Amino acid sequence: MRSRTAEWFETKIRYEKMMEDGMQKKTTEAYVVDALTFTEAEETITEEMSAYITGDFVITDIKKAPYKEVFFSDNHNDDKWYKVKLQFIIIDEKSGKEKLSAVNYLVQSNTLQNAVKNVEEVMNTGMQDWKLASVAETTLMDVFEHDGTKHVNKVVEDDRPEYEDAMNAEMQAETETEAENVEA
Repeated sequence: MRSRTAEWFETKIRYEKMMEDGMQKKTTEAYVVDALTFTEAEETITEEMSAYITGDFVITDIKKAPYKEVFFSDNHNDDKWYKVKLQFIIIDEKSGKEKLSAVNYLVQSNTLQNAVKNVEEVMNTGMQDWKLASVAETTLMDVFEHDGTKHVNKVVEDDRPEYEDAMNAEMQAETETEAENVEA
C-alpha cells in the first residue's frame, strides 16, 4: 500500500463503447487524473484515453476532487475505488475541547472491507487519533498519476539564454575588430 498526495481532478468522458453483444452504446465513465490545472487535467485525460478508445470521445466534466491523497493498493486484483471519510480528533487550543476535522481519501481495493483494512494499514502507522466516518464505493474506472518524465524540458547543447548569445556575438565582433587592427 502506498499513498500519494497531489492535486487530483475528477473527469468524465462520453464515448461509444462496444458492448458484449456487439452493439455500440454511448457510455459515460469517470476517471481521476493528477494535474495542477484544469487545462493539464484535460490534456492528461485526453492523452490517457486516446490509447484505450478508438473513435471520438468527449470530456463532459472536469472538477477538483474532494480529496488530496490517494491510497494505491499493491494487489493487482484491487480494481475498485472507495471514497473514505476520516475524522481526526484535534484539541482546540483556545477552549481545550476536542474537535473533529473531516478529511476525504480515495482508496483502491476490491471490497469495502478491504478498503477499510487498507486505510487502517496506512493510518495506524501515524500518531494522530482518528475514526472512520464513512466508506462509499465510487463509479471511478481508474486513476492516472502524473508522469514527471513527460514534461521535463530536455537540455539541448545550444539551449542557452538569448542574452548569452548576444554577449558571445558582441565578444566575437570585438575580437575580430582587434584582430583586424593588429593586422593593419
